[in-house]
Amino acid sequence: MYDVFQQYLNNKITLTDEEAFQIRQCALFKKIRKRQYLLQEGDVWRYDAFIARGCIRSYSIDENGVEHVIGFGIENWWIGDRESLLSGQPSRFNIDAVEDSEVILFTHTKFEELCASIPVFGHMINQILQRSFIASQNRIQAALSNTAEEKYLAFIEKYSAFVNRLPLSMIASYLGITPETLSRIRKTVGRK
Repeated sequence: MYDVFQQYLNNKITLTDEEAFQIRQCALFKKIRKRQYLLQEGDVWRYDAFIARGCIRSYSIDENGVEHVIGFGIENWWIGDRESLLSGQPSRFNIDAVEDSEVILFTHTKFEELCASIPVFGHMINQILQRSFIASQNRIQAALSNTAEEKYLAFIEKYSAFVNRLPLSMIASYLGITPETLSRIRKTVGRK
């Protein structure tokens, strides 16, 4: 499992053997089965989590029992609840496995120490956080201004790796539309 993370790091940054060893020593490994929680609403999130294998989603459930998917993550992505992590407050979200998955966890304290003591690693993480923030802004803009069809087309263009791994109901929830609307859009798009 760690080999996946090591390859990820090797593709992004150059580490000394000592730095690579230091990161490896802080890693915790966790396998999660399909539908198993990595985080449940009400718990405090305490980790920085890298997905080595599988597909994971983050979502909330409203007062009517309706799921609202906040995001997905697959191999070589990071996932978690930044608000809960940084504030120490209980999470408003659930994070669970869409398929059997393996994650590498770092306690946030150790992760911060790694970022401080290995500047190239800290810089990489900062870049990831910046891209994540930009992606969130773009998602909000699209949710406010795009039609349902435009949202779906953008999703399949940007996240093609997810399309065949996710149930349509989860994609619909992520897009903020009903599964029936998504079905109609897929039929329309298929005819074009």
